[in-house]
Amino acid sequence: MLVRLMREHLRPYRWAVVALLVFQLAQTLATLYLPSLNARIIDDGVTVGNTTLIWHTGWVMLAVSLGQVVAAVIATYVGARTAMRLGRDLRRRLFAHVQGLSPREVSAFGAPTLITRNTNDVQQVTMVVYMTMVFAVMAPIMLIGGVVMAMREDVPLSAVLLVVIPVLGVAIGLVVRRMVPYFQQMQKRIDAVNAVLREQIGGMRVIRAFVREDRESRRFGAANDDLYAASLATGRLMALMFPMVMLIMNVSTLAIMWFGGHRIESGGMAVGQLTAFITYVMYILMAVMMSSMLFVMIPRAMVAAGRIGEVLDTSTTVVAPEQPVPPVEEHRGRVELVGVTFCYPGAEHPVLQDVTFTACPGQTTAVVGATGSGKTTLLNLVPRLYDATGGQVLVAGVDVRDLDPTVLWSQIGLVPQRPYLFSGTVRSNLQHGKEDATDDELWHALEVAQARDFVASLDEGLDAPVAQGGTNVSGGQRQRLAIARALVRRPSIYLFDDSFSALDYATDAALRTALIPETRDATVIIVAQRVATIRHADRIVVLDGGRVVAEGTHTELLATSQTYQEIVYSQLSATEAVGGAE
Repeated sequence: MLVRLMREHLRPYRWAVVALLVFQLAQTLATLYLPSLNARIIDDGVTVGNTTLIWHTGWVMLAVSLGQVVAAVIATYVGARTAMRLGRDLRRRLFAHVQGLSPREVSAFGAPTLITRNTNDVQQVTMVVYMTMVFAVMAPIMLIGGVVMAMREDVPLSAVLLVVIPVLGVAIGLVVRRMVPYFQQMQKRIDAVNAVLREQIGGMRVIRAFVREDRESRRFGAANDDLYAASLATGRLMALMFPMVMLIMNVSTLAIMWFGGHRIESGGMAVGQLTAFITYVMYILMAVMMSSMLFVMIPRAMVAAGRIGEVLDTSTTVVAPEQPVPPVEEHRGRVELVGVTFCYPGAEHPVLQDVTFTACPGQTTAVVGATGSGKTTLLNLVPRLYDATGGQVLVAGVDVRDLDPTVLWSQIGLVPQRPYLFSGTVRSNLQHGKEDATDDELWHALEVAQARDFVASLDEGLDAPVAQGGTNVSGGQRQRLAIARALVRRPSIYLFDDSFSALDYATDAALRTALIPETRDATVIIVAQRVATIRHADRIVVLDGGRVVAEGTHTELLATSQTYQEIVYSQLSATEAVGGAE
């Protein structure tokens, strides 16, 4: 998976990669050439007192060194820039893919792990790509070139390398092999820490209300300790690797000095040759050292790449049609459910069974029922957040599975059960409904949603800041802003999922009255628990156990439906219920 991601995302930057390889090759060749020049100065210049040779070779070394520096700077810059671009593109691709997944897939992964995969995991891949681009060419050329140049200086002494290199390779391989499972544990435990942290931040009020700070601290401490244990185990292996490599390097140097000294004494090699040979051996061991650094990072990057690939290879269950069918203009705004059944993955029983009803433009259709009767699930099928597992959901006379998703969503204004506001301003949140909405349109939507007064009272009005999730406004204000956001869009279908629950009765009544002229030509579907909110609806659909058990107006249902009577009389007296109907 790591190789696949690199291949896919480096393809647009192949010329940068080629340039990087050229400059790294130039840098490495220059590095390998310098020790032989130094040996020449010692053996052919200093020993015999040839000043001209010393000066001439010195100038050549200076030129080669400058070229080496320039090539190294350019190679490092190009490598870093290309790796960072890959990380940017990978984050963008991962984010876009997650945006295209349905709630089913997103909930299967969970928000904490998706955040980790788009940040920490991508960072791991980016860093190993950078290290690969910097060392992948340099290390093997340095290794092979160093061996060749060392043998060129003295073949018998090169026998030391036949022992050193295999020992170093085996030692590093054994350590790296043990690192892979630890890195897998680390990434999973980072997910666990993020999950606990996200829950604690999101549920801060509940935690304080039930005085559970100590319990949550222990939960976070346990997750944090697990991550610490995995990190410590990995750190021990890493701490073992580098001293081990340094030990082998130092022992190798001592062996070369020992045998090299005997070679000089016997006249088999010169001092300059030994100096160059030691330098080449250091280059060889340094190449192995650089490779070991890469080998340390590759296992974790492979784990991270696998987790990223798992997301990218997950296909959404809500697939856009290959041949979209245009909506029927005569049925614009019309919503029909025909024999709809829906079952969540892994559930024993369907949430909805054989649900059939029609919501028409110019009418308000309410959906009521006991908790768990499938009201919210039913509403989520209309904008195709989920696909029905049986039957058909038709919008504007066309099955939603045959409509272009963009066309479908452009017709719908959804106010979810838990309204969410984005960090920004009141204006930016309302313009989620319509990007080019004017101030007059925004204020009008706020007025209909009964939010104009509280927004106008803010120092900055429409430009007043809104915290992430709308945590700096009350629940009722958050609901009214979410309703205003849907009104700004002026869709042909309004979906209100218990969107008036945080409003007092007076505000609820004023808002419903103000909605009537705004939604006169649109289809309005309301899911509500509060009878006062829906008793004036043109049509009320009663759900029980995922089935439609009754339909009609408030008056008709009071007379014919026992389930509806139980809902109404649990909130209103008999006099209030009948009076409300009148």
